[in-house]
Amino acid sequence: MDETEAARRIMVAGINEFPGSREALTAEHGQVWDTTELSKDFEVTGFCAPFVVVKRKSDGAKGSLMFQHSPRFYFSFTKD
Repeated sequence: MDETEAARRIMVAGINEFPGSREALTAEHGQVWDTTELSKDFEVTGFCAPFVVVKRKSDGAKGSLMFQHSPRFYFSFTKD
């Protein structure tokens, strides 16, 4: 049983109800990545919408990013 599922479903619905443009997401969260940019900077090690667990290629730092479905952008990197 995933105790986070209900909360994550609410977050997914909120994020994707009115998806942000790249510019809006950048203004709110800082750096934003599309899928190609994400694969250059990170190795994805896990997925649990609206989060991906990643390892940053430049320094090996582990963390997570949030994402919206369409247009697909990743944002709000949080280092573990």
